[in-house]
Amino acid sequence: MEIVIVPSADEAGRVVAGIVARALAAGARTLGLATGSSPVGAYRELARQHREEGLSFAGVRAFLLDEYVGLPANHPQSYASVIRADLVDHVDLASDDVHGPDGAAPDVEEEARRYDDALRRFGPVDLQLLGIGTNGHVGFNEPGSSLDSRTRVATLTDETRRDNSRFFTGGEPVPRRVITQGLGTIRAARHLVLVASGRRKAAAIAAAVEGPVGSSCPASILQVHPHATVVVDEAAARLLERADRYRDGAGHAIPGRRS
Repeated sequence: MEIVIVPSADEAGRVVAGIVARALAAGARTLGLATGSSPVGAYRELARQHREEGLSFAGVRAFLLDEYVGLPANHPQSYASVIRADLVDHVDLASDDVHGPDGAAPDVEEEARRYDDALRRFGPVDLQLLGIGTNGHVGFNEPGSSLDSRTRVATLTDETRRDNSRFFTGGEPVPRRVITQGLGTIRAARHLVLVASGRRKAAAIAAAVEGPVGSSCPASILQVHPHATVVVDEAAARLLERADRYRDGAGHAIPGRRS
């Protein structure tokens, strides 16, 4: 696992965007896209590179990590809408090539199975972007999720719903159920790239990177993945016991970057 510590959230976004751009240049054709606040800086930089440097997503197929149950695709807080606003509308990634679970499907259990089948059929994902929750969740795999879990319907903790309430305006409640890729599904990707920033993520990052591997911190699966990269700013790295060692190696872990 490669740990890259950078001075700021903006720099973290630039580093992650560089990893994605290099993967595309090397032939990656399947991307896993996360939503939420963590990857926004990377998406902003990818849009800039597309606009100013000719970075192309043409021919790339993308898969979302998760979706709220009960929200139609045109709801502003559905992840289908969020990823369009954050990335798809700003690059040449064809809308038909962006796939996600349908949170408004009549049978959400069957929809989860359908989506997992699609990931198996079109995968493996070449590069999967990830954020991390304050309780260590990735996707919407809350603590206690099986390390081998597949795409399924899951229930959010109150902590996660409180964290996400900032995105919902006018007192609209955060949905309690979601369709999420499982930890086993996520682990099937060839390269996992997790990005996090801010002091509130520090405890989760320390548990994910230096704590025991287990369901208490779902993001700890990155420790046993054959190719995983964690990019964090100084605030999110503040509880890492081996931070100096990670800083020493950062210039080697990410090509083109100097430590």
